Amino acid sequence: MASGKHFKYVILGGGVAAGYAAREFAKQGVQPGELAIISKEAVAPYERPALSKGYLFPQNAARLPGFYVCVGSGGERLLPEWYSEKGIELMLSTEIVKADLSTKTLTSAAGATFTYDVLLIATGSSVIKLTDFGTQGADSNNILYLREIDDADKLVAAIQAKKGGKAVVVGGGYIGLELSAALKLNDYDVTMVFPEPWCMPRLFTADIAAFYEAYYTNKGVKILKGTLAVGFDANANGDVNAVKLKDGTVLEADIVVVGVGGRPLTTLFKGQAAEEKGGIKTDAFFETSVPGVYAIGDVATFPLKMYNELRRVEHVDHARKSAEQAVKAIKGKESGESVPEYDYLPYFYSRSFDLGWQFYGDNVGETILFGDSDPTSSKPKFGSYWIKDGKVLGAFLEGGSPDENKAIAKVAKTQPAVASVEELKKEGLQFASKI
Repeated sequence: MASGKHFKYVILGGGVAAGYAAREFAKQGVQPGELAIISKEAVAPYERPALSKGYLFPQNAARLPGFYVCVGSGGERLLPEWYSEKGIELMLSTEIVKADLSTKTLTSAAGATFTYDVLLIATGSSVIKLTDFGTQGADSNNILYLREIDDADKLVAAIQAKKGGKAVVVGGGYIGLELSAALKLNDYDVTMVFPEPWCMPRLFTADIAAFYEAYYTNKGVKILKGTLAVGFDANANGDVNAVKLKDGTVLEADIVVVGVGGRPLTTLFKGQAAEEKGGIKTDAFFETSVPGVYAIGDVATFPLKMYNELRRVEHVDHARKSAEQAVKAIKGKESGESVPEYDYLPYFYSRSFDLGWQFYGDNVGETILFGDSDPTSSKPKFGSYWIKDGKVLGAFLEGGSPDENKAIAKVAKTQPAVASVEELKKEGLQFASKI
C-alpha cells in the first residue's frame, strides 16, 4: 500500500474540541507541518451551539465566518487561513473509515492513508435518527435533524420553503426546546412531542420543567407529553405531511424536526481501546489505554475528580476544556513538565426566547425551588439547589446576571453545608452570594 502523509500530531474530527485543541497546540508552539486536523465536515471548526440558536433566527441570523471557534468562549476567531498561517494542515470533507491504532494508521473513504505519532480522537457524536429504529415513513422528505452545519442549512431551507407552516418537534431535550423556540420565531405553528412526563428530564425537576412548559405554551407552542411518534405519512412527492402518535393522534406537519439524542462516534476504535459508559476510557489527561492516543469531548469517559467517578459529558464547555487539557498534557510529556489533573465542574446551559439558564454541579439528592418562577412575569428569575448528605451539590438559575451565575457555580464547586433546607429555600439566591 502506498504510504500516505505522516504527521507528528493528528486530530481526528473537526468540531469544537478539534478547534480548541488546535488553538492550544499553536499556543504551545507547534511547528509548521507537525499537526493535521482531519474532518468530515466541509468547513473549519466552528462553535456548534450557534446552529440551534442564532443560525435559525428569522432576522440577523448567525453565519460563518461569524462563529468559527473560539468566539463562543470570548476567544479569537480562527478563520480557515489561520490554520495555513500556523502550518496546520486542515483536511476538510475527509471521512476516515478505518483506524489502526497498532500501526498508527488512518484510512480515508477515498483510500488515502495518514500516519501519526500522537492521535487526538475528537470525533464527537452522531445524531440518533428515527430511521435507526425503523420508524414507519421516517425517511420522508422534510424530517430533519440537527448536528452539523449541513443539517442546519437544510433546516433553514425547509423553514423558508414552508413559511408559516406547521412544524412538529420530536423530543423534549435541548434540541427540542431550542428548535421549538426557533420555529416559533419563524412564525410556525409548533407542536412538541416527547414520551417523558416533562421536558429535559435528565436535568430538570418537575418544578423547573413546569415553568418552561408554561412559558412555551404562552408563546403558542403546543406540548404533547407521554407519547411518541410511531409513523409518518407523506404526499406523492415523498414530503412528510402528517405525524402519527402512539396514542392515536395524527398531527399535520410541513416540517418535522427530531432531537432524540446523540451517540458518541467510537466505532472506529472498537476493540482497540478500553471503553466505559459508552465512551473511550481515559485518564485525567485524556490519554486512553493506548499510549499516545487521546480522546476528548463527547467521546471521552474520564475521571470526574469532584465526584470520584468516571463520566462522559456531552457539552460544549467540556469539549473546549478537555481539548486544552489533552494538548497541555501532550506537550507536558515532551518537556517533562507536570500538568495538573483535570478537575471539571459540570456546567450546562441553554437559551431560547428571552430565557437563559445555567446549571452547575450534580443533580442528585433532594431539591428546593426559590425565586420567581411565574411564567407570566416580565422578568422571571428563579433557581434550584440539589442537596445531598447535608451539602449543596448542584445549582440551577434562570435569568441570572453574570455575577449571579458565578455565585451559583461557586456553590456547586465548594459544596457548602446546609443547616436547614427551609432556611435555604427562604434565602434562595442570597445563600449563593454569601459563599
